[in-house]
Amino acid sequence: MPGLQLRGVSKAFKGTQVLDAVDLDIAPREFIAFLGPSGSGKTTLLRIIAGLETADAGEVILDERRIDTLGPGERDVAMVFQSYALYPHMSVRENMAFGLRNASVPQAEIASLIEDAARVLEIEALLDRKPAQLSGGQRQRVAIGRAIVKKPSLFLLDEPLSNLDAALRLRTRVELAQLRNRVDAAVIMVTHDQAEAMTLADRIVVFNDRRIQQVAAPMEIYLRPANRFVAQFVGSPAMTVLPVQLADGGDKSAVLLGDGSRVETGVPRSLLPHGGALELGLRPEHVRIAATGVPAEVVLVERLGDRSLVYAKLADGSAITGEDGGTSSLKSGDRIALTIDGGSAHLFGADGTGFHRAEA
Repeated sequence: MPGLQLRGVSKAFKGTQVLDAVDLDIAPREFIAFLGPSGSGKTTLLRIIAGLETADAGEVILDERRIDTLGPGERDVAMVFQSYALYPHMSVRENMAFGLRNASVPQAEIASLIEDAARVLEIEALLDRKPAQLSGGQRQRVAIGRAIVKKPSLFLLDEPLSNLDAALRLRTRVELAQLRNRVDAAVIMVTHDQAEAMTLADRIVVFNDRRIQQVAAPMEIYLRPANRFVAQFVGSPAMTVLPVQLADGGDKSAVLLGDGSRVETGVPRSLLPHGGALELGLRPEHVRIAATGVPAEVVLVERLGDRSLVYAKLADGSAITGEDGGTSSLKSGDRIALTIDGGSAHLFGADGTGFHRAEA
């Protein structure tokens, strides 16, 4: 079928396994983010798709054509590197034309393709400048433009915003979001920044330990993480995970915290494995400061303006993160009470598998 299919892709470097039998389907015009910690295999997989690395096993199929046996220039793929990789002695126009000239594209067509790409990226006024005369954001747009003129079936972006400062990164992220609607191709972006992935992607592919941990829409990843790793990797600050004991109850699972406090979750009891350890997962927004509730002591208050994050410890010493108002007067050492929204809580089995409340 059209789009990209990865089948059993594996790779090792000097005996160290980096990717282990990865399978993935990407639809035409879909924007996919590869998200994961350093060393999880996401960049290696991107380079295998581009033809810059060779897989030890598996197949890469693009638009019903196997491409892992082809050279990089034959794959109908364009890659934008983290470092821009612009030729410093060439103008923007010459940088964008370089690959087309090597492919023997007629000069008139090259000029037309460059003008079209420059208009989409709003860099018409920069075409005769050299890279040294451009800002970081402008260089990144030129690098993207050099990829656009090839009109590939697939764009590969290797951490395209990581070299930009915070303000420019946000602005360029907005530009990428707008650009995706003007480009008739699938896009895969490697990033370690979950805000980029959550903002730009149709689906996020979370990597860890050589494998794909979960593939889903951004909010599905956030609200229904497949396992403990995904739950704690996606979300800032990280989800609180506490060891708990299953309590007696009805159809929904009730659990006991280390200090004996009871939390009624929305997780159907029938979903849980029989026996074995359980952990309770709580996002900060589901733990609030209240007049009565689970007793805790404030460790640190992080004031963010519209809200305050309260890092606290329970009576048994377990760490927990909750929220208070933006004008919170809490300080380290204060004794507080917490209300827990158990209906939004998650449970994790001994193997890390996530269990969530029933979907409405």
